[in-house]
Amino acid sequence: MLHVERGGDGPLLVLLHGLGATGEVWQDVVKDWHGSWLVPDLPGHGRSKPVARYSFGSFAAAVAEVVPHRPVTVVGHSLGGVVGLALASGWFGVDVTTCVGVGIKVRWTDEELAKAQALAAKPAKVFATEAEAVERASKMAGVPLRHGVSEVDGGWAPSLDLRAFGVGRPDLPGLIMAAKGRIVLAAGENDPMCPREHLEELVPEPVVFPGAGHNVHVESPSSLSPLLAQVAT
Repeated sequence: MLHVERGGDGPLLVLLHGLGATGEVWQDVVKDWHGSWLVPDLPGHGRSKPVARYSFGSFAAAVAEVVPHRPVTVVGHSLGGVVGLALASGWFGVDVTTCVGVGIKVRWTDEELAKAQALAAKPAKVFATEAEAVERASKMAGVPLRHGVSEVDGGWAPSLDLRAFGVGRPDLPGLIMAAKGRIVLAAGENDPMCPREHLEELVPEPVVFPGAGHNVHVESPSSLSPLLAQVAT
């Protein structure tokens, strides 16, 4: 079901991208990682197949099927961070020693949730050229993508299954309470979706990456290296 890339040897790092992105956003992070790594495209994203219903549990269950039975550190961005927290509960059979959630949106307004549900109900847009589809996919992800489109009848379209936008509001306090391993929440200093004071509602000492925005793993991947060296199994 999932497209997965892996490499390296040693402590295992599982990296989960955010909504609309693909595993390629971690390419500059894994280059500097001293251990082994596993990077999937989440269901309905990139080169992975869609699922019948999107929930944080369905994302976590799909990822759990490709993670080896050994202690792992999970690093997830935005949506991927919530999926990482779900995996850290142990409910899906993954032994997560540490989960690092980067840029997880803590507060959701009813208007934001309604907008996401409306987007989830829209049909996929088809473009005449691959370049136009890549531009649209990258805009939705907020980062440049190469593997976020596919050829369809009539042209090209982003690979993202828009129904994934209907995943809803995560129960972050509940997921953190259920976690069996260490939880670290982090965000870029200039991340408008995830200001420090919001993270402090959940953990006493969030990690803040100076000068970075929402996509620190793309904007400044080396910023993650000291944290990963500290927390990884």
